[in-house]
Amino acid sequence: MASSTKKFDLGSFLLGILFIFASLIAFADPSSNLVAVATTLGFMAIVKGFLEIFMRNNISVYTGNKSTGLLVLGIIDILVGVYLLFNLQATVLALPYVFAIWFIVDAILMLINADYAKLISQEYYYFTILMNILKIFLGVALLFNPLASALTISFLVGFYFMLAGMLYITNAFATNKML
Repeated sequence: MASSTKKFDLGSFLLGILFIFASLIAFADPSSNLVAVATTLGFMAIVKGFLEIFMRNNISVYTGNKSTGLLVLGIIDILVGVYLLFNLQATVLALPYVFAIWFIVDAILMLINADYAKLISQEYYYFTILMNILKIFLGVALLFNPLASALTISFLVGFYFMLAGMLYITNAFATNKML
C-alpha cells in the first residue's frame, strides 16, 4: 500500500536559493559577470584536470591498472584551463557554445530521467518537463546565434539559473510517495 508523506528537502531548497541568488547577480551586472564566468570556467578546467589525475592514481592503487586516458585527459584539462585563464577574450568568445551545449545536454538528461518525477507527483512531472523544454530552447538560441548570445549571455545564464532554482525549490516541497 502506498502512502504519501510530506518531506522537506533542505539541500534542494538551499541549492534553489543559491541558483536564484546567482541569477539575480547575473541580471545586475552582465558585462563583469561574463568575465567572471570565463575565469570560473578556466579554474574549473584546472581543478577537473587535477581530479582526473588524482582519480587515475586511485584507480591504479585499487586495481593495479594505470589509466593512461585519465592522465592524458587530466593534462589536457589543466592546459585548457591555463589557456582559458590567460586568454580571457577567447574564453568569452567560447562561452556561448559552452553554455549552449551545457543547457541542451543537461535538459535532455533531465527529460530522460523525468519518469522519476512522476514518483513525486504528476504536477512535479509536468513542471519538470516544461522547465527542461525551456532550457532546451535557451540552449538552441545560444547555439545558433553566438554573436547575439555573447552580448546577452549573462541574462540567459541568469534565466537558466532562475529556472534551475525554481526546480530545486519545487523539489524541496514536493510530496514523496513511499511504498
